[in-house]
Amino acid sequence: MTAGSRGDAAPYTGLGHRLALAGHEVTLVTHGRFEPLVAGSGVRFHALPVDPRAELESPRGQGLHRSAGGAGKLLRVVDLARRLVGELTEDLLGAARRSDVLLLSASLAPLGHTIAEGLRLPSLGVYLQPLAATREFAPPVLGGGTWGGPVNRLAGQGVSLAVEHVFAGAVPAVRERLGLPRQRTGAARRARERRDWPVLHGFSPLVVPRPGDWRAGLEVGGYWWPYDAEPELPQAVREFLDAGPPPVFVGLGSATVLDAGRLSAQVVAALRRAGLRGVIQRGWGGLTAEGDDMLGIGEVPHSALFPRMAAVVHHAGAGTTAAGLRAGVPAVPVPVQFDAGFWSARLVALGVAPAAVPLRRLTMDTLASALVRATRDTAYRDHAQSLGARVRTEDGTAPVLAALERLNRVSPW
Repeated sequence: MTAGSRGDAAPYTGLGHRLALAGHEVTLVTHGRFEPLVAGSGVRFHALPVDPRAELESPRGQGLHRSAGGAGKLLRVVDLARRLVGELTEDLLGAARRSDVLLLSASLAPLGHTIAEGLRLPSLGVYLQPLAATREFAPPVLGGGTWGGPVNRLAGQGVSLAVEHVFAGAVPAVRERLGLPRQRTGAARRARERRDWPVLHGFSPLVVPRPGDWRAGLEVGGYWWPYDAEPELPQAVREFLDAGPPPVFVGLGSATVLDAGRLSAQVVAALRRAGLRGVIQRGWGGLTAEGDDMLGIGEVPHSALFPRMAAVVHHAGAGTTAAGLRAGVPAVPVPVQFDAGFWSARLVALGVAPAAVPLRRLTMDTLASALVRATRDTAYRDHAQSLGARVRTEDGTAPVLAALERLNRVSPW
């Protein structure tokens, strides 16, 4: 069960495919617009009613662009999510009633765990970001960084409480409906912590090592790659790649922008200033490009495209960050919001990116400068290739399979 953008759904198609190959019957429960992602994977689909792209393009979604980063924007998102979560509850309950085990993303964990408890089903967290409080870094959804050990941990606890408040309106009704006693907001989270509720994280420990102060039950297993049966590039993309030196990919994924035309012009100008060809992905932001040295594309498998790039410029979402690392190519992260700052900082610290270029400060000059460094300083490609080779050997699905086996031998929720 997951909710959010494409990046919040795609990794679970690969995880689900691996579980299906092991003999499990798997259903991906997420927004209806992502149903094509499971085609051919052996994973079933249960649609949730909310369309995240439509919400981001609505007046209340557009209001997020006017928010400052950090806690202020997080509070606006919490408010938006609280209004929408009630629309998901009925479908989540329906899917759960036909299941034996619930695997819950961070975006739905508080509500999903309540449903699991009420139906007496075992459950497991499958998270794409390191959300548990730690002294080692500040909460990723606030941009990452570090503010000092005690402050980092306190901020992490505050973010966890904010997530619980997203579901404060829906959870009491579900508890009453399923015959569970009333419970104050936050009490369920503390109960999960006391029971060492298992959470497996779908990123590499080479990229984010497991924090030493995490409780038992929180594990980092490795990436879950999106399912691609036989990833192939469209003919137009293959022809463009064959017509010249490796280009640079530019895409902002599911991020939306206020002025796509202006941003597109800056990106194209920066690529040309750096002497590079470009592959520009439209994405939800609507980026465009014109000229023989530029190619505009829609959805293309990153696993097939990224290895042929000179570098990748992206919004530093968890999934796209992972795809770039897997491909072993340098990156220029353009963080837009939330955990993007955290992943950007990791790319820089790992030596695969020269610097982050936050969207709010992106100009032709700042992007061109970063592109020149990423593509001409061979140290970035060397680091990227070395790390990519190691990441590709990991099997992030194995710990999930092992955890499912353990769930069969312990009490539910």
